Amino acid sequence: MYEKTYPKERFEKTLNFLNKHLKKSEDILDLGVENPLSKLMKTEGFKVQNTKGEDIDLNYESLDNNKYNVLTAFEIFEHLLNPFTVLQHCKADKIFISVPLRLWFSPAYRSKTDMWDRHYHEFEDWQLDWLLEKAGFKIIDSIKWAHPVKKIGIRPILRKFTPRYYLVYAERI
Repeated sequence: MYEKTYPKERFEKTLNFLNKHLKKSEDILDLGVENPLSKLMKTEGFKVQNTKGEDIDLNYESLDNNKYNVLTAFEIFEHLLNPFTVLQHCKADKIFISVPLRLWFSPAYRSKTDMWDRHYHEFEDWQLDWLLEKAGFKIIDSIKWAHPVKKIGIRPILRKFTPRYYLVYAERI
């Protein structure tokens, strides 16, 4: 997944956000297979277990059967057809979700070779907020940031100023 690029800045911002709001002793279920960010979370002292790569649009076994009080979904919800159903099955009182924001100057991402690497949703911040509120969560904190790229052109210039990522901490009401 990170063969060509390693999102150091995104990982640092995410870890800082987690450290600000979360105790290391809490049990975290991280949606998605083990990845460089979940490994960094473990290195930081967080108790993290990952789902096994099942299609969580259809299979809620990990959400229903694991022991956790915190759910994390970093760059996952955009791949789901129905993130609301995932939130309904979530047993956690706290959730941390990050999504890439929809960019008006760029189409939704779609890998032509990997069916799992496609974005069904590219959220605007208000859409993720509404989804969380409708699922019974109250947003406690959030951050947005831009993601500049080292290319020349109009879109790379716009990426320096336009927020690309949105990270939310919410608690069940």
